[in-house]
Amino acid sequence: MGIQVISRDGQPEYAVVPWEQYQALLAAAGQAPATAPGNSDTVESATQSASLRSLDELASLRQAKGLPPEQLARTVGISPAYLAMIEAGERRPDAAILRSLAWHLGIGGWSEPS
Repeated sequence: MGIQVISRDGQPEYAVVPWEQYQALLAAAGQAPATAPGNSDTVESATQSASLRSLDELASLRQAKGLPPEQLARTVGISPAYLAMIEAGERRPDAAILRSLAWHLGIGGWSEPS
């Protein structure tokens, strides 16, 4: 992340991040994308506007992003075997893993399967 820290009196006061990364942070937090100053249209990419309606879509989203399962699993901090079980519906990950998966897939949020 290309973060710029602005300090006052030797103490960090603000962090400035690139717009795309800011949008990804909002998406990972489950918030609506921000609009650019002076722009009435919402600025978002197709992946940021996507949301996962159930874990059944996890494998297809990963494949659409061109991520091998091993790479996504290691990036999220889980084993490839555990990711395979999540994708197969054999395991339900906790909220922290779900947030991390959403962040790395660039999607807006997760919901419980119905």
